[in-house]
Amino acid sequence: MAAVLNHALRRFFQTSAQRAVQIEGHSAVSGIHEGGYKPWKKLTFFVAFPSIILCAVNCYMVHQDHAKHPHEKKFVKYEYLAIRSKRFPWGDGNHSFVHNPKVNALPDGYEA
Repeated sequence: MAAVLNHALRRFFQTSAQRAVQIEGHSAVSGIHEGGYKPWKKLTFFVAFPSIILCAVNCYMVHQDHAKHPHEKKFVKYEYLAIRSKRFPWGDGNHSFVHNPKVNALPDGYEA
């Protein structure tokens, strides 16, 4: 089984020039380096693109599953977090510049 797989992988990554050398004993094309892009092209189409598509589908499904079960974080007031030595220079002075009431907690807890 391992020998068959090894032979198949070797044959898959072999260039056309290398195959011509094996068959005819010499290559009349342009040497041994001709056709080196072909294994990379095969890898791109048969490994890379399907992997990207599978990862995107997985991310989408995990996101959909996560959206079905929203959970709120329990607020724990720690004495070393959210220390306000002076007010913010915008708004009411208690909200940060990019404050999100669903995600960012104030010193006393979440707003929502």
